[in-house]
Amino acid sequence: MGDVFLVRHGETEWSRSGRHTGSSDVPLTERGREEARRLVPLIRPHRIAAAFVSPLRRARDTAELIGLRDVRVDPDLREWDYGAYEGVTTPAIQRERPGWFLFTDGVAPGPPEHPGETPEQVGARADRVLARVDAALEDTEGAVVLVAHGHVLRVLTARRLGLPPSGGALFQLATGTLCRLGTEHGRPVIAGWNIRPTQ
Repeated sequence: MGDVFLVRHGETEWSRSGRHTGSSDVPLTERGREEARRLVPLIRPHRIAAAFVSPLRRARDTAELIGLRDVRVDPDLREWDYGAYEGVTTPAIQRERPGWFLFTDGVAPGPPEHPGETPEQVGARADRVLARVDAALEDTEGAVVLVAHGHVLRVLTARRLGLPPSGGALFQLATGTLCRLGTEHGRPVIAGWNIRPTQ
C-alpha cells in the first residue's frame, strides 16, 4: 500500500488573519505561492499514482505550483462549510459563544447556498475521499497526493487513523506544508507532519 501525501494550500490573506475560509475563493498571497513552490523538492522524488485537489482556486493553484499533473478535482476535498462563521475568526465566535470549538460544536447555520456542516458531515466527505484514495492505491504503484485545506485534511487524517471526525482537533496543520500518511504492520500511521524544506 502506497503513501498518501497531504498538502495544505499556501497562505492566503484570510488564513494569515485566522478567518474561517470555507467556500470563499480567496487567492494565495505571494508568500503562499512561494510556500507552494518550496514543496516541489519534497514531491518530485516520488512516483505519484494519482492526485486529487479541492475545486477552490487556492488549492488548485497550489497543486499547479508544486508541479502535479493529471490532477482530478474532487468536490469532497473542499473546505468545511462554515455556514454563518464564514470569514469570522475563532476569537470573534467565542465572544458570542464562549467555549465554542469547531471540531465538536460545528457551526451556526448560514444562507441556503452555504448552510454549514457538522463534524460528521465533513467526516462523511473524508471517508468518500479515502475510498477513492484506496482504489487508486490498489490500481497502481506509487503515492496519492491530496491538495486541499486545513480543517478537511485534519478530519481526513482522523478518519484514516480510525478516529471520529472530532479527532481532527489533534492535528495542527500549517499552510504550505506536506504531511505523509503511511502504514506500519498494515495499520495506518502518520509518517510525517507539517513538513517544509529545510532551506
